[in-house]
Amino acid sequence: MNSAYIGLGSNLESPITQLRSAVAAIQALPQIHSVESSCVYNTTPVGPQDQPDYTNAALKISTSLTAIELLDTLQAIENAHGRVRTLRWGARTLDLDILLFNDEVIDHPRLTVPHREMLNRNFVLIPLADITSTLVFPNGLTLSQAIEQCPENPIQRLKDQTLV
Repeated sequence: MNSAYIGLGSNLESPITQLRSAVAAIQALPQIHSVESSCVYNTTPVGPQDQPDYTNAALKISTSLTAIELLDTLQAIENAHGRVRTLRWGARTLDLDILLFNDEVIDHPRLTVPHREMLNRNFVLIPLADITSTLVFPNGLTLSQAIEQCPENPIQRLKDQTLV
């Protein structure tokens, strides 16, 4: 069984609804055996600022899928939610990123794990800390060290909002 962490984000078309629907789609997959969720957060966008704020969260899943199979599955879920890839870091209905996959370092033309921008994004690291405080990245950096070193971006936990 493989363990993976997934980052979720949305800033279009009812972001909380988009994230909940994505989590339900992930949970419904027969190859997914458990799902743990972080709290839900509002964050300012990275990249173009002329877009709505984002709603972000993270998941930890247990799966029989390989990393590339998981990528294909997550992209199919994004597409089913109306994801259109036009502008890098632009507004989107749904963004599902594989952040970590086991303790593997993956450098594939379609997938880089650990996610290459993860350590620069508090809206990824802080939700991960909701799930596990003992995470150690493949480079030996602990999650708490990563959070301390991460550039700040305004982030606000949304009370009473859950995904699972």
